[in-house]
Amino acid sequence: MRGLTKHYGDAVGLEGLDLTVERGEVVGLLGPNGAGKTTTLRLLLGLISPTEGSVKLFGRAPREPAARLEVGYLPGELCLDELFTGTQMLSYLAQLRPRTVAPVDARRREELCERLGLTPADLSRVIRDNSRGTKQKVGLVAAFQHDPALLILDEPTSGLDPLVREAVLELMVEAAEAGRTVLHSSHILGEVDRTCSRVAILRDGRLVAGGDIEVIRASLTRRLSVRFSGAPPLDELRAAGGEVISCEDGQVELSLSGDINPTLAVLAGHAVAELVLPEPDLSLAFAQHYAASPGASS
Repeated sequence: MRGLTKHYGDAVGLEGLDLTVERGEVVGLLGPNGAGKTTTLRLLLGLISPTEGSVKLFGRAPREPAARLEVGYLPGELCLDELFTGTQMLSYLAQLRPRTVAPVDARRREELCERLGLTPADLSRVIRDNSRGTKQKVGLVAAFQHDPALLILDEPTSGLDPLVREAVLELMVEAAEAGRTVLHSSHILGEVDRTCSRVAILRDGRLVAGGDIEVIRASLTRRLSVRFSGAPPLDELRAAGGEVISCEDGQVELSLSGDINPTLAVLAGHAVAELVLPEPDLSLAFAQHYAASPGASS
């Protein structure tokens, strides 16, 4: 995507987005509702046309059949034929593939249904009689069942219970490990943190930050809690770059940013009874990039 822009009249859906997704990556589009995530995915698939800029899918225009052949797509607003059963819907979508390519493997479809908790009873009911979560599962199976090279998933865990969410996250990670590519949108920080190698944070239709998740974590402020057996070396900790938040009865709370090794070196020279250094939460990065925007959508 290069300079990708979409205006809806006077409203900005997306403005000047530059983003490349490489083979084997899981990239997360992160942002609240209205940030531009769904617009980005629809532009990538050629479902809507850009106001400005360009987009390529496997080096082709996104509306070319050859570009779409290796794509699995789950839209954010999933629409299925309400009169089909789940089985009929999945079979119909599978039959839309050209006869010149390998057909959908029925065993793969059965495996996906089992992992997502789609029972034979669920699949035998007409779509209109199923719950929102069951419909979402059918959409997920449809996106994954032909093992596409690229999965484009718009809020893939929406409406699902926690156990099924876990299964969806596992499927995304497995796809990347098999050399597939996953681009998914979410506003659930924990899901992005667990599945993605890279993120793009959108705000009001603009890319405000992005990059490798590990690099983003390393740039965040950490909170360290340490209990010393003796007197806490507060001056040494401050000299190593730590900000002492509190100190009581040998228990010290520190705020750390940047390289933590100088602080660890100080700790190595003293008797430490207990140490807690949580992994920095990606939600901190999200909060930092949205704190400056009081008008950001929620």
